[in-house]
Amino acid sequence: QVQLEESGGGLAQAGGSLRLSCTTSGRPSDCRIMGWFRQAPGKEREFVSAIKCDTWIGGGSSYYDDSVKGRFTISRDGAQNSVSLRMDRLKVDDTAVYFCVFNPLTYSSSGGFIPTDNWQWWGQGIQVTVSS
Repeated sequence: QVQLEESGGGLAQAGGSLRLSCTTSGRPSDCRIMGWFRQAPGKEREFVSAIKCDTWIGGGSSYYDDSVKGRFTISRDGAQNSVSLRMDRLKVDDTAVYFCVFNPLTYSSSGGFIPTDNWQWWGQGIQVTVSS
């Protein structure tokens, strides 16, 4: 059992910044990949970013959706069993509930990361609102 708790959401102006954090409890030693998804009102849940845990092959490798590449930065603190998402140059379209995720259940045929929404554990979600 792994519990995920998000923090750091809130309100920001377009062009501003916010930082999300996600702490884990339970069995963090099983960590392979952690990441973030988001869901805007009336839209499908979508992948935002992910990072391989230090204990996994290719630890530290990160992945981003094209919509946030160059604006968002994901990082992981293995000692703190946490993952953070630094969000810069925010846009109104970034408004959504952001979910922390832990260990994907689906991989590519070669064992690589693919951004499906099939993950072992999900956080409760935290609201991010960007105003114009």
